[in-house]
Amino acid sequence: MSKYLKDLMTDELKSKLDGVSDALVVDVIGMEANASVELRRSLREKNMHLMVVKNSLARRATEGTALAIAFEGATGTSAVVWGGEDVVSLAKEVVRLAKEADYEPFAAKGGVMDGEKLSSDDVVAVSKWPTREEQLSLLMGQILGPGATLSAQLLGPGKLLASQVKQKGEEE
Repeated sequence: MSKYLKDLMTDELKSKLDGVSDALVVDVIGMEANASVELRRSLREKNMHLMVVKNSLARRATEGTALAIAFEGATGTSAVVWGGEDVVSLAKEVVRLAKEADYEPFAAKGGVMDGEKLSSDDVVAVSKWPTREEQLSLLMGQILGPGATLSAQLLGPGKLLASQVKQKGEEE
């Protein structure tokens, strides 16, 4: 491959990964073409992208970015998966798809999250975390919980007194 062609491919890869800080590296080599199309369609529905890259070109394209450590020591050909709501939802989807028999050679090799390199075991561990939406709902519950308890404690005696006054008024 000529240097000019490598530079063009590197620039294209840089433009596609511009602004991406979290991504997973997966193995798709050996997958049937129809299964690959279905896999990409399934990911696209969730606003996730998959692109097969040559590791040496990926190292050149991600040099100086947060994604650079994802390709350190990588050999052969890999695929990069990025997008989705957050890295947790991305990991959940990759792990789910890797378990399906239709996508047999598909498996997580690692990735990068918040500037830290992930191994394939780390990707599985991250997939068990709550997503951003779930974390926000837990946080809102924790914030609103004490207020609801305090409100019930403050209003409870007043409601009890009001019901007793009403009962006394109805007796007469």
